[in-house]
Amino acid sequence: MISGLYQGQDGDSRLALRVDVDGARPMGRVSGDLFTVAGATTSYVGSFVVSAPDVREGRIQGRGEFTFATPVRDVRVDLEGQAGTAVVAGRTYEVSFVSPYFRSVLLEQDSVVGAVPFVSYRTGSLPGPTGSPARELSVVSAYAEAGIELTLAEPGVIPVEGSGADLAWDDAELHHAMTRHFSAFEDAVAWRVWLLVASKHVGGYRGIMFDYNDAHQRQGSAVFYDAIKGDTPQAQRAQLRTYVHELGHAFNLLHSWQKNLATPPQPLGPDGGFGDLSWMNYVQNYRPGGEQGYWAAFPFQFTDAELVHLRHGFYRDVAMGANAFGTGAADIAPFEQPVEDHSGLRLELRAKDAYELGEPVVVELKLSYAGQPRTTHGHLHPDTEFTQVSITQPSGKTVLYRPMMRHCVDTSPEIRLDEGNPAMYRSAYIGHGRDGHYFQLPGEYQVRAQYIAADGSRIVSPACPVRVRFPVTHDDHQVAELMLGEDQGKLFSLLGSDSPFLRSGNEALDEVIDRYDHHPLAVYARLVKGLNAEREFKELTPGNRLRIRPPDLKQGIEHLTAVARDASIDNITLNLAMRRLARAEARQGDLARANAVMDKMVATFEAKGVNPIVMGQIRRQAELTKSALSAEVS
Repeated sequence: MISGLYQGQDGDSRLALRVDVDGARPMGRVSGDLFTVAGATTSYVGSFVVSAPDVREGRIQGRGEFTFATPVRDVRVDLEGQAGTAVVAGRTYEVSFVSPYFRSVLLEQDSVVGAVPFVSYRTGSLPGPTGSPARELSVVSAYAEAGIELTLAEPGVIPVEGSGADLAWDDAELHHAMTRHFSAFEDAVAWRVWLLVASKHVGGYRGIMFDYNDAHQRQGSAVFYDAIKGDTPQAQRAQLRTYVHELGHAFNLLHSWQKNLATPPQPLGPDGGFGDLSWMNYVQNYRPGGEQGYWAAFPFQFTDAELVHLRHGFYRDVAMGANAFGTGAADIAPFEQPVEDHSGLRLELRAKDAYELGEPVVVELKLSYAGQPRTTHGHLHPDTEFTQVSITQPSGKTVLYRPMMRHCVDTSPEIRLDEGNPAMYRSAYIGHGRDGHYFQLPGEYQVRAQYIAADGSRIVSPACPVRVRFPVTHDDHQVAELMLGEDQGKLFSLLGSDSPFLRSGNEALDEVIDRYDHHPLAVYARLVKGLNAEREFKELTPGNRLRIRPPDLKQGIEHLTAVARDASIDNITLNLAMRRLARAEARQGDLARANAVMDKMVATFEAKGVNPIVMGQIRRQAELTKSALSAEVS
């Protein structure tokens, strides 16, 4: 067998060569990365792949696809035993065998005290597909079968400082944990990934891949123990899939039904990708057969297309810290209405008539039934990635809204849309994401959304116009500048944060409140500051200890009370702010004021003329909130 990783050097040029023509699941490819060595430094030059080489008697040759311009695109590799020569881009390298693995990655795994990390699962413990061998499978061995070597660093256990913590993590705390952890690393591309085993997420997710728009792309994931814990074979199997799935995102693997959104687009597998037998599919959405059908057929491996990416994807498309998730560029085509649509579902986007420059752009998504009642899943918010949003900017360029955090959901609650519940609503802040601010210039934008239903149907909304006005007064200009900073965008995405890495953003929002409190956009600064103050905040210290900042109820009440008086923010966000205000009042010991806030919430939406069915839901929500707060304080 000759497949594996080879290395060689020609003067100042170094070659990492991957030969994949025999052995376990050969992909019939040769690929490599080229680097320049200057003194004690090594710099990346480019990559290449030969997708259909001619292989005979120790010689492998074919025409390569390169990431850089070269007049010589023919690649030839001659191997005898574990050594030989490789001719790439006109240079000849003496190469020697280094490893049977095509790539090697350091995995650093930390767990919060009380969260037990997964070890391994015996694949024959439960029924599976015929022909799939029973074996003891860990995260490391699962990637080893794909040709990727994961080397485990010494695991760490993170103790908790403070008491009374619910240990439920939100996105802001995870973002801070990530930036704190990676602050010790160089701001550079590295084959290194961090996995945090935490207790639970406030949204109930099983896992999350950190993805935001600084230099640390795809370098960390988290799994949530409370959602996957257990020592039964079913629980161990689910844990294995969750760990491998989240780390797959760090290698720049998209969900099975999203590969057409990559740049360049990749073909979808059967049933719009939901028929893929892959770690990257969702078990409950597999077709045919759902969870039972998935486990009956899943051989615990990546698809061939995913193996090609893991083994032969260009260096910057796979290595952690390099190209952003799913993309080499952000340009996409706007979503188009299907030629035929018999789904019985209708998707709409709603927005304000106009936004001020710097105002957080929040849109409302409405999914309703048309004709007969329909049952589908409830994942309408774009952060869970069953819904995507495209934004056509005034220049004509269309970009995909990419959330800072990618939430992976392993449960899909069924929602029935009928006369008693005709529509489902979600509010989404789409002003900032992985690519930064999407609405940073005045002008006319067109926003469309696509919802992937439970049966795989792709429901596309009509275009929703979003108009961003030119600033008029001096204060408008000043406030816009304060609102459009990069850190401010992250704070809006995270609904606030204590992270010192976002200090400049917090200072800018403080300045908006202190100097421009009369300005209409000050309510958004108060919203972020109030929501952050009202909650506790978990912080990973440099010594890998978990410190918990208790809620600042006084500040939270001050800011959220001002928000509750302002009718300019969207209804769903106002609903959230008033419920959090009621919680702060109750935790401060004034249950009567908390109940009064809920009564005020009902009255506010009645005055807005909210439709009767939604109004009934708001009344029930207010009463449930009162009961929950009463039980909490007692």
